[in-house]
Amino acid sequence: MSAALAGPDGALRCPWALSTADYVSYHDDEWGRPVHGDDALFERLSLEAFQSGLSWITILRRRPGFRAAFAAFDIARVAAFTDDDRERLLADPGIIRNRAKIDATLANARVLADWAPGDLDDLIWSHAPGPGRPAPKTLADVPAITPESTALSKTLKKRGLRFVGPTTAYALMQACGLVDDHLEACVARTPED
Repeated sequence: MSAALAGPDGALRCPWALSTADYVSYHDDEWGRPVHGDDALFERLSLEAFQSGLSWITILRRRPGFRAAFAAFDIARVAAFTDDDRERLLADPGIIRNRAKIDATLANARVLADWAPGDLDDLIWSHAPGPGRPAPKTLADVPAITPESTALSKTLKKRGLRFVGPTTAYALMQACGLVDDHLEACVARTPED
């Protein structure tokens, strides 16, 4: 069932957030909070793609290494990376050295560098579901894919982006606050207005 559980301070939290202090901090301060800005969303999209097939804690703990390796996910700077940069990334122990994911990140930056400022932000946020979505009571109530994430994935792919399947798109929507999937009893859930 996996309902909200008491954390180290006694407050109820989503059960996935309780295995490490890193998770508690990420859960309480970042996950589900609105993220805007093309570079910030490019970072989240890239990290969600790198996470595919791995646990999020692996990515979270390597995030400083990713930020250093990928020029703080500045789209214009990453788009200008050369073959030498690609080889540097493939040898960097501070990141996940997956050739396909590195190549996708570089290709995505090149595509996004041609978009107008704000286009990525506008496109992603245009797929946020409307109000009235019920708060999940247990982890079983949290989907892996939604119609909105499927539509976002299709739109991103049509615009030339890679490693953006519906599951990755939904994880992005959760992480960036397009949806609030904190459990109903979770201390980090945004109160309804």
